[in-house]
Amino acid sequence: MNEEVNSLVELLTDVGNFRKINEDYVDYYTDETKRIYIIADGMGGHNAGEIASKLAVENTISYINSLPELDDLELSIREAVLDSNRKIFELSKSRDELNGMGTTLTGCLIKGGEMVVAHVGDSRCYIIRDKAISQVTKDHSLVQQLLDEGSITESEADNHPNKNIITRALGTSSTVEVDVTKLDIKGIEKVILCTDGLSNLINEQELYDIVMKSDDCCAELVELSKSRGAKDNISVIVFEGEWRDDR
Repeated sequence: MNEEVNSLVELLTDVGNFRKINEDYVDYYTDETKRIYIIADGMGGHNAGEIASKLAVENTISYINSLPELDDLELSIREAVLDSNRKIFELSKSRDELNGMGTTLTGCLIKGGEMVVAHVGDSRCYIIRDKAISQVTKDHSLVQQLLDEGSITESEADNHPNKNIITRALGTSSTVEVDVTKLDIKGIEKVILCTDGLSNLINEQELYDIVMKSDDCCAELVELSKSRGAKDNISVIVFEGEWRDDR
Protein backbone atom coordinates (compact mmCIF):
# COMPACT_ATOMS: atom_id res chain seq x y z
CA MET A 1 0.00 0.00 0.00
CA ASN A 2 1.15 3.56 -0.55
CA GLU A 3 3.34 4.72 2.33
CA GLU A 4 1.97 8.24 2.26
CA VAL A 5 -1.42 8.91 3.81
CA ASN A 6 -3.96 9.67 1.11
CA SER A 7 -6.68 11.92 2.48
CA LEU A 8 -8.95 10.89 -0.40
CA VAL A 9 -8.99 7.21 0.62
CA GLU A 10 -10.36 5.52 3.73
CA LEU A 11 -10.13 1.79 4.33
CA LEU A 12 -10.60 -0.69 7.14
CA THR A 13 -10.63 -4.47 7.46
CA ASP A 14 -11.78 -6.21 10.62
CA VAL A 15 -11.86 -9.87 11.68
CA GLY A 16 -15.44 -9.37 12.95
CA ASN A 17 -17.17 -10.92 15.93
CA PHE A 18 -16.52 -14.64 15.59
CA ARG A 19 -13.75 -15.52 13.13
CA LYS A 20 -10.19 -16.22 14.29
CA ILE A 21 -8.56 -15.32 10.96
CA ASN A 22 -9.30 -12.36 8.71
CA GLU A 23 -9.58 -13.80 5.19
CA ASP A 24 -10.46 -10.41 3.66
CA TYR A 25 -7.76 -8.30 2.03
CA VAL A 26 -7.90 -4.75 0.72
CA ASP A 27 -5.28 -2.49 -0.85
CA TYR A 28 -4.82 0.35 -3.31
CA TYR A 29 -2.19 2.04 -5.46
CA THR A 30 -2.08 5.52 -6.95
CA ASP A 31 0.42 7.37 -9.12
CA GLU A 32 0.40 10.35 -11.49
CA THR A 33 -1.54 8.53 -14.23
CA LYS A 34 -3.83 5.95 -12.59
CA ARG A 35 -5.55 4.70 -9.46
CA ILE A 36 -6.20 1.06 -8.49
CA TYR A 37 -8.41 -0.15 -5.62
CA ILE A 38 -9.06 -3.85 -4.89
CA ILE A 39 -10.98 -5.79 -2.25
CA ALA A 40 -11.18 -9.58 -1.82
CA ASP A 41 -12.89 -12.09 0.49
CA GLY A 42 -11.06 -15.41 0.68
CA MET A 43 -12.41 -18.88 1.33
CA GLY A 44 -10.90 -22.28 2.05
CA GLY A 45 -9.73 -24.42 4.93
CA HIS A 46 -6.92 -23.54 7.36
CA ASN A 47 -5.56 -20.12 6.33
CA ALA A 48 -5.99 -20.80 2.61
CA GLY A 49 -8.63 -18.10 2.15
CA GLU A 50 -6.27 -15.54 3.65
CA ILE A 51 -3.57 -16.57 1.16
CA ALA A 52 -5.96 -16.49 -1.82
CA SER A 53 -7.34 -13.01 -1.09
CA LYS A 54 -3.91 -11.47 -0.48
CA LEU A 55 -2.51 -13.01 -3.67
CA ALA A 56 -5.51 -11.84 -5.69
CA VAL A 57 -5.23 -8.23 -4.56
CA GLU A 58 -1.44 -7.92 -4.70
CA ASN A 59 -1.08 -9.72 -8.03
CA THR A 60 -3.87 -7.74 -9.73
CA ILE A 61 -2.25 -4.45 -8.70
CA SER A 62 1.27 -5.56 -9.72
CA TYR A 63 0.02 -6.94 -13.07
CA ILE A 64 -1.62 -3.62 -13.96
CA ASN A 65 1.52 -1.75 -12.88
CA SER A 66 3.66 -4.01 -15.10
CA LEU A 67 1.75 -3.09 -18.26
CA PRO A 68 3.69 -0.69 -20.51
CA GLU A 69 0.49 1.05 -21.64
CA LEU A 70 -3.05 1.38 -20.30
CA ASP A 71 -4.82 2.14 -23.56
CA ASP A 72 -7.72 -0.24 -22.89
CA LEU A 73 -8.74 -0.17 -19.23
CA GLU A 74 -11.36 -2.92 -19.59
CA LEU A 75 -8.91 -5.32 -21.21
CA SER A 76 -6.13 -4.43 -18.76
CA ILE A 77 -8.13 -5.10 -15.60
CA ARG A 78 -9.72 -8.26 -17.05
CA GLU A 79 -6.29 -9.69 -17.94
CA ALA A 80 -4.95 -8.76 -14.50
CA VAL A 81 -7.79 -10.60 -12.74
CA LEU A 82 -7.43 -13.63 -15.04
CA ASP A 83 -3.70 -13.74 -14.26
CA SER A 84 -4.53 -13.67 -10.54
CA ASN A 85 -7.00 -16.52 -11.06
CA ARG A 86 -4.35 -18.65 -12.75
CA LYS A 87 -1.81 -18.01 -10.01
CA ILE A 88 -4.23 -18.86 -7.19
CA PHE A 89 -5.39 -22.00 -9.01
CA GLU A 90 -1.81 -23.18 -9.62
CA LEU A 91 -0.84 -22.51 -6.00
CA SER A 92 -3.91 -24.39 -4.74
CA LYS A 93 -2.79 -27.44 -6.71
CA SER A 94 0.77 -27.28 -5.38
CA ARG A 95 -0.01 -27.88 -1.68
CA ASP A 96 -2.65 -30.14 -0.16
CA GLU A 97 -3.58 -27.67 2.56
CA LEU A 98 -4.38 -25.03 -0.08
CA ASN A 99 -6.53 -27.29 -2.26
CA GLY A 100 -9.90 -25.73 -3.04
CA MET A 101 -9.01 -22.23 -1.90
CA GLY A 102 -10.56 -19.28 -3.67
CA THR A 103 -11.58 -15.67 -3.26
CA THR A 104 -13.97 -13.01 -4.44
CA LEU A 105 -12.48 -9.91 -6.03
CA THR A 106 -13.88 -6.50 -6.81
CA GLY A 107 -11.48 -3.97 -8.25
CA CYS A 108 -11.56 -0.48 -9.66
CA LEU A 109 -9.12 1.05 -12.15
CA ILE A 110 -9.29 4.77 -12.89
CA LYS A 111 -7.39 6.73 -15.53
CA GLY A 112 -8.38 10.15 -16.77
CA GLY A 113 -12.15 10.37 -17.03
CA GLU A 114 -12.62 6.60 -17.23
CA MET A 115 -13.34 4.12 -14.47
CA VAL A 116 -13.69 0.36 -14.88
CA VAL A 117 -14.88 -2.12 -12.26
CA ALA A 118 -13.92 -5.81 -12.43
CA HIS A 119 -15.91 -8.27 -10.39
CA VAL A 120 -15.98 -11.95 -9.43
CA GLY A 121 -18.07 -13.20 -6.48
CA ASP A 122 -20.21 -11.23 -4.03
CA SER A 123 -17.97 -8.40 -2.86
CA ARG A 124 -19.58 -5.19 -4.08
CA CYS A 125 -18.94 -1.82 -5.66
CA TYR A 126 -21.28 1.12 -5.04
CA ILE A 127 -21.04 4.65 -6.39
CA ILE A 128 -22.51 7.89 -5.06
CA ARG A 129 -23.54 10.39 -7.73
CA ASP A 130 -26.27 13.07 -7.89
CA LYS A 131 -27.05 12.59 -4.18
CA ALA A 132 -27.92 8.92 -4.71
CA ILE A 133 -26.18 5.59 -4.18
CA SER A 134 -26.27 2.76 -6.71
CA GLN A 135 -24.78 -0.73 -6.83
CA VAL A 136 -22.47 -1.21 -9.83
CA THR A 137 -21.78 -4.93 -9.39
CA LYS A 138 -24.21 -7.85 -9.39
CA ASP A 139 -23.51 -10.66 -6.94
CA HIS A 140 -22.39 -14.00 -8.33
CA SER A 141 -24.32 -15.88 -5.67
CA LEU A 142 -27.00 -18.51 -5.25
CA VAL A 143 -29.36 -15.96 -3.72
CA GLN A 144 -28.93 -13.56 -6.67
CA GLN A 145 -29.57 -16.45 -9.05
CA LEU A 146 -32.79 -17.32 -7.22
CA LEU A 147 -33.83 -13.64 -7.33
CA ASP A 148 -33.15 -13.46 -11.07
CA GLU A 149 -35.25 -16.59 -11.61
CA GLY A 150 -38.09 -15.11 -9.56
CA SER A 151 -37.91 -18.03 -7.10
CA ILE A 152 -37.56 -15.74 -4.06
CA THR A 153 -38.47 -12.15 -3.18
CA GLU A 154 -36.09 -9.36 -2.11
CA SER A 155 -37.20 -9.72 1.51
CA GLU A 156 -36.62 -13.49 1.37
CA ALA A 157 -33.18 -12.85 -0.12
CA ASP A 158 -32.23 -10.62 2.82
CA ASN A 159 -32.61 -13.49 5.28
CA HIS A 160 -31.86 -16.48 3.07
CA PRO A 161 -29.98 -19.32 4.87
CA ASN A 162 -27.70 -19.87 1.85
CA LYS A 163 -26.69 -16.24 1.52
CA ASN A 164 -23.00 -17.14 1.78
CA ILE A 165 -22.94 -19.47 -1.26
CA ILE A 166 -21.20 -17.87 -4.24
CA THR A 167 -21.43 -19.17 -7.80
CA ARG A 168 -18.17 -17.69 -9.09
CA ALA A 169 -14.76 -17.23 -7.47
CA LEU A 170 -11.11 -16.74 -8.33
CA GLY A 171 -8.82 -19.75 -8.01
CA THR A 172 -11.33 -22.60 -7.97
CA SER A 173 -10.92 -23.34 -11.69
CA SER A 174 -8.23 -22.77 -14.33
CA THR A 175 -10.33 -19.99 -15.85
CA VAL A 176 -13.13 -17.72 -14.68
CA GLU A 177 -15.62 -15.27 -16.19
CA VAL A 178 -14.87 -11.71 -15.08
CA ASP A 179 -17.61 -9.06 -15.21
CA VAL A 180 -16.21 -5.66 -16.23
CA THR A 181 -18.26 -2.46 -16.12
CA LYS A 182 -17.11 0.83 -17.67
CA LEU A 183 -18.24 4.14 -16.15
CA ASP A 184 -17.77 7.83 -16.88
CA ILE A 185 -16.26 9.19 -13.69
CA LYS A 186 -17.82 12.64 -14.13
CA GLY A 187 -20.03 13.49 -11.16
CA ILE A 188 -19.11 10.39 -9.13
CA GLU A 189 -18.43 11.71 -5.64
CA LYS A 190 -17.55 8.50 -3.83
CA VAL A 191 -16.85 4.88 -4.67
CA ILE A 192 -17.32 2.14 -2.06
CA LEU A 193 -15.93 -1.39 -2.27
CA CYS A 194 -16.97 -3.80 0.47
CA THR A 195 -17.13 -7.48 1.35
CA ASP A 196 -20.40 -9.24 2.20
CA GLY A 197 -19.60 -9.02 5.91
CA LEU A 198 -20.70 -5.41 5.54
CA SER A 199 -23.24 -5.47 2.70
CA ASN A 200 -25.26 -8.27 4.34
CA LEU A 201 -25.95 -6.08 7.38
CA ILE A 202 -26.11 -2.49 6.13
CA ASN A 203 -28.61 -1.24 3.56
CA GLU A 204 -27.90 1.24 0.78
CA GLN A 205 -29.48 4.23 2.51
CA GLU A 206 -27.45 3.63 5.66
CA LEU A 207 -24.31 3.22 3.56
CA TYR A 208 -25.01 6.51 1.78
CA ASP A 209 -25.74 8.43 5.00
CA ILE A 210 -22.62 7.22 6.81
CA VAL A 211 -20.23 7.70 3.87
CA MET A 212 -21.51 11.23 3.16
CA LYS A 213 -21.81 12.44 6.76
CA SER A 214 -19.20 10.68 8.89
CA ASP A 215 -15.63 11.91 9.46
CA ASP A 216 -14.56 8.28 9.98
CA CYS A 217 -17.00 6.41 7.78
CA CYS A 218 -15.16 3.07 7.50
CA ALA A 219 -14.87 2.68 11.28
CA GLU A 220 -18.53 3.61 11.70
CA LEU A 221 -19.62 1.10 9.04
CA VAL A 222 -17.56 -1.70 10.58
CA GLU A 223 -18.82 -0.98 14.09
CA LEU A 224 -22.44 -0.92 12.90
CA SER A 225 -21.96 -4.30 11.18
CA LYS A 226 -20.41 -5.77 14.33
CA SER A 227 -23.19 -4.38 16.52
CA ARG A 228 -25.68 -6.26 14.31
CA GLY A 229 -23.93 -9.55 15.00
CA ALA A 230 -21.67 -9.84 11.92
CA LYS A 231 -20.54 -13.45 11.62
CA ASP A 232 -18.00 -12.75 8.87
CA ASN A 233 -14.91 -10.62 8.37
CA ILE A 234 -15.79 -7.03 7.41
CA SER A 235 -13.85 -4.86 4.95
CA VAL A 236 -14.54 -1.57 3.21
CA ILE A 237 -12.64 1.01 1.16
CA VAL A 238 -14.11 4.42 0.30
CA PHE A 239 -12.45 6.80 -2.15
CA GLU A 240 -13.06 9.83 -4.31
CA GLY A 241 -14.49 9.19 -7.75
CA GLU A 242 -13.91 12.36 -9.73
CA TRP A 243 -11.03 14.26 -8.11
CA ARG A 244 -12.23 17.29 -6.15
CA ASP A 245 -9.83 19.52 -8.09
CA ASP A 246 -11.39 18.37 -11.38
CA ARG A 247 -14.97 19.21 -10.47
